[in-house]
Parts: sequence; C-alpha cells; structure tokens
Amino acid sequence: MAGNKTLVAYATKGGITKEAASEIATVLREKHKLKTDLVDLRKNPSPDLAQYGNIIVGSGVRMQRVYKEALKFLKENNFEGKKVALFLSSIEPRDEAIKKYITQILEKHPNIKPITTEVFGGRLKILGFTSSDKRDMAKVRAWAEKLGKKLKQ
Repeated sequence: MAGNKTLVAYATKGGITKEAASEIATVLREKHKLKTDLVDLRKNPSPDLAQYGNIIVGSGVRMQRVYKEALKFLKENNFEGKKVALFLSSIEPRDEAIKKYITQILEKHPNIKPITTEVFGGRLKILGFTSSDKRDMAKVRAWAEKLGKKLKQ
C-alpha cells in the first residue's frame, strides 16, 4: 500500500546530502518501521511515485544554487495526496537558507505542501581541502525521528 511506503530522494555532489538521506532512511526504517527506499536523483531522476505515500526530497546547495536534479524532480512530479518533506544541506545558516532556498522552492511550486522542511549543515571544500564542515548528524537523526511520527499520523 502506497501510504505505508516512503521514498527518500536526494541530489548530492560532495556526498553530504547522501549521508543525511541515508541517515533519515535508517531512522525511518529502524525507529518507525516504515518501508523506505533511498534514491539518488542523478542515477534515477524519475522514480515511480505511485508506490509511495511519503516523499522526502533532499538536495545540496552549491554556489547559492539548489541542485538541478532535485528542482527538476519537484517540478516534474505530482505530489497530490502524498506527505512531502524537504531538506537541504547548506553551509549557510539555517534561517538564511530556509528564507533563501526553501521559500523560493515553495513559491515556484505552490502545489507542494510539505509537512516539514529543514536545512542541515554542509561542507565547503576549496581546492579539494575541507575549509568548513558544519555537518550535524545528531540534528539529522532528531529531525528524522520527528518526521517519522508525522508520516505515521
């Protein structure tokens, strides 16, 4: 049944968003017993959404842009009747990133009504060296635990 199945779809370049998406999927499976699939939108840009009642979409942000694979996925799919959640991995402060990216996404896609959104820390690399790492997997797990409760309501 679609209502019991969850898709965690993500777009990543440096791997940070994949780490967050994997952690979210693990928490949903282990703590909430939700059947959950994890999909890299670069490898599978058009997963069949008919089988899912819950859709979680994550993307990284680079050079002040949300990854095109995630934006295309949001644009090209119908999320009617599905519980949707969005998250980003960004080096920018949470409130600034929500205002700058999440608000803009939702304005461009008024048909998407997420039950929750969040921005997790990212990592900045310059010439292959990490200059800033703001990852917080405890925050990712805490959000996933709250999300799981909302998805089961």
